[in-house]
Amino acid sequence: MMMSVSKNLSIQLFSLQNITLLLLLSFTVYIEVHASEKHFSSGENKVMLVELFTSEGCSSCPPAEKWLNSLKDDPRLWKQFVPVAFHVDYWDYIGWKDPFANRDYGLRQKTYQRQGNIHTVYTPGMILDGKEWRSWHYKRRVPPTGEIAGNLDVIVNDDKVIASYFPANKQSIEWELNIAVLGFQLRSNVIAGENSGRRLEQEFVVLAHEKMTSRSGKWQTTLPNIKKEYASQIGLAAWVNKKGTQTPVQATGGWL
Repeated sequence: MMMSVSKNLSIQLFSLQNITLLLLLSFTVYIEVHASEKHFSSGENKVMLVELFTSEGCSSCPPAEKWLNSLKDDPRLWKQFVPVAFHVDYWDYIGWKDPFANRDYGLRQKTYQRQGNIHTVYTPGMILDGKEWRSWHYKRRVPPTGEIAGNLDVIVNDDKVIASYFPANKQSIEWELNIAVLGFQLRSNVIAGENSGRRLEQEFVVLAHEKMTSRSGKWQTTLPNIKKEYASQIGLAAWVNKKGTQTPVQATGGWL
């Protein structure tokens, strides 16, 4: 009788140990799965998009890039503004081919001009919330807006992206979501062109940019492909605008 009780007790203890182990393993797997998930949310207050159109072949651009780089240490980063640096290719012909330049980025700047947001296309061209911003070099700080724009919510899990936008005015129109993968701690030793002999240090560089429309304000997509060897640190910028105009309505972002 004693042997039977002892045996049953051993079986029960063994079962409890197995159950505990399974629970621990399940919890570990849950932690690992959700550790790769990134969640970015703008909140209801408007987060401004700061766009710099620049080129490694432009001798006037390094001061603007240095100013944009300084925003990396600003405590308001991602909460009140999201900076992005679009490298254009229209200066490549003067001696140095910018490795981060893309023809589409120059077309984006030209679209701003066509839509009346800027007067002319030039570098360095700073655009704040879709409007030409020439006073960046002496104002130094990105000014707050105080506007309510609705919430832009973005979840990134590995390369999967789920986004939703709930406008403050409940407008039921066609929205355009922009997703940009940003490169940080980028270094270029320029050996030709206007910046020949200079070592350029750059942050917030757009390595890839894609956009897609939705009438429901909901999107499911994947992250744009990038060459990860370009950057030791990467981030995400996301913003929405009404289809037919590039003027940003809300933005969010953060580190990937």
